[in-house]
Amino acid sequence: MARRRARGWGRIWRWGGMVLAVLVAIPLILTPVYLVVDPVSVPMLERYLTGRPVVREWRDIDQISDRLKAAVILSEDGQFCRHWGVDLGALRDEVEKLMAGEDARGASTITMQVARNLFLWNDQSFVRKGLEIPLALYIDLVMPKKRIMEIYLNIAEWGPDGQFGAVAGARAAFGIEPQDLDWRTASLLTTALPNPMVRLPGRPSAGMQRIAGIIAARARQYGERAACVGENGQLAL
Repeated sequence: MARRRARGWGRIWRWGGMVLAVLVAIPLILTPVYLVVDPVSVPMLERYLTGRPVVREWRDIDQISDRLKAAVILSEDGQFCRHWGVDLGALRDEVEKLMAGEDARGASTITMQVARNLFLWNDQSFVRKGLEIPLALYIDLVMPKKRIMEIYLNIAEWGPDGQFGAVAGARAAFGIEPQDLDWRTASLLTTALPNPMVRLPGRPSAGMQRIAGIIAARARQYGERAACVGENGQLAL
């Protein structure tokens, strides 16, 4: 009986090890591939598999408004051009808040969000957060910042009806192309990123307009922090 139980546990461990190896191998292999191949995200795949619409048109990062790049970075990850995929200072602050029983935002960098969208799931959990960190470090090691940002701007969910990426987001909200965004439309589009199911930049609430004003002011003042994603290392703001 004990021998049979031991064999059973042995099979479980072997299968578990194989599953873990596959899960590790997928991002290790695909991340270098995504240097030259334009990826789809897990949320996009989920919608494809369940027969729901996906609206996404890939756009080269140099054909997307520099104002949107600056607004997104200054809103989502102000140290994007400086850190190695993980903002250790912000992460430490979040851990301290959790230990003190306070609410925490999550400290997800843009690179961590790319890791989650490409390889993980969206439900909040410590397991997912723990996986995001090594994945983000690996992505930052393999990819230049500009490519990471290009992927982010083309896979971020930007609307309630399957709109993914800046092209679909800008068209759905304002009927314009992403290279034509001014400060108002770029900052309003950025306010939708935390919750594109509810926040509609084309019909912004008073709260969204207030937040957009703050984002635009920060991006105007500190836009040079986003220069790593501009053409030839510069942004035309």
